[in-house]
Amino acid sequence: MSTRRLRVIIIGGGIGGLCLAQGLNTAGIDVAVYERDADPDARTQGYRLNIEPVGSRALHDCLPAHLWQILVATAGDSGPGMGVFTEKMRLLMREDAPPAGLDPTEQTHAVSRVTLRRLLLAGLDGIVHFGKETTGYRQNADGTATALFTDGTSATGDLLVGADGANSRVRRQLLPHARRTPAPGVGIGGKLPLGDGSAWLPEELVSTKNMFLPKRDFLFTAVFRRRETDGTTAEHVGDQLRAADLDPGLLVQDAKDDDYVMWAYVAHRRALPADLPDASAGGRGHRLRDLVASRLTHWHPDLRKLIAQTPADTIEQFDFTTARQIKPWPTTQVTVLGDAAHSMPPVGGLGGNAALYDANVLRRALIAVDRGEAELLPAVAEYERAMLKNGFAAVRAATMYLRLATLPSHTVRTVARTFFRLCGTIPPLRRAIFSD
Repeated sequence: MSTRRLRVIIIGGGIGGLCLAQGLNTAGIDVAVYERDADPDARTQGYRLNIEPVGSRALHDCLPAHLWQILVATAGDSGPGMGVFTEKMRLLMREDAPPAGLDPTEQTHAVSRVTLRRLLLAGLDGIVHFGKETTGYRQNADGTATALFTDGTSATGDLLVGADGANSRVRRQLLPHARRTPAPGVGIGGKLPLGDGSAWLPEELVSTKNMFLPKRDFLFTAVFRRRETDGTTAEHVGDQLRAADLDPGLLVQDAKDDDYVMWAYVAHRRALPADLPDASAGGRGHRLRDLVASRLTHWHPDLRKLIAQTPADTIEQFDFTTARQIKPWPTTQVTVLGDAAHSMPPVGGLGGNAALYDANVLRRALIAVDRGEAELLPAVAEYERAMLKNGFAAVRAATMYLRLATLPSHTVRTVARTFFRLCGTIPPLRRAIFSD
């Protein structure tokens, strides 16, 4: 086996690409990330991200220990388990709460996207290159791959990883047959801040994640509440932040992000007006809020009030697409990761966690190659098999949730509600189906 050290090129600086870069850099592997954004703060960050245990394990494994500790300290708690309700807020089922005292790697963390991005960039100065938009790549006779950029520059490595999102240019060149298709659902989401004016909210909405399954459409809610106050966070991790060349005041301010209840309403595209307001339309948030309210006239008053009191400037519309299943392909020195391979509707919060899983699996494979314990192409082929299996299982799950949310069949809804009600009353059945 070759004893030459690896050089890895990552196209895309999202959470998957940066998580992989952290893991490889910590292991002493030569890695470079090329990101099209002009600077670290160029992205609109949107809602917080629920890091499920699979994502927690990946971040723990890939991040230096002090950055993992900072992430846990600055995260929030989305509550124990998830409840499933009718639109009248009658409980059908509640998932079992996780055991007390779980290690943070086995917990769910509600993370500020701004904070997560800063932590994933920490220590990668000179490794992450901004303002680098790829036009594609070239595979070389010596077994390397060269990334090509719009500014005329290039970068060469032993492995090129396309982590450049759902519209990946790397995937389009590597797998021209891979397709994404529009999904039938439309999502509308908003954030209601928690504060003095939200005391009326029922306990269910401010303590856990919840799914509401009416006779038509679908609503999901999640609470995002910090575990610690700003001062407590700074006290716990201030020295670690300074050691990582991070400003404690800036990072705590990023993590501050007012506590809120997030809601996401989903309906079939055909059930909504054809002239939904576009992103540039004036009063768009007000119109979207009125639209959702008009569909909830027979729902529980607290759910209608949740929508009515949500500030219009927090309300957004989401159009869904999904990746078609990809069959394994002949492995080369170019591969893909996360949404570049298996993009999915943002239903269930599965996409980001799948990207973190990919990063961790590929990290382990490349460490073995760098140590001379494995050959590059067989190791990448093994990663691709695991990535496709896990990623498209997540795609199928997200698609199933979306289909349940958008199917107009009353029979299907009745069967689904009966199923959840049975799971709620028969603990062994619930644990067999919903335990991680």
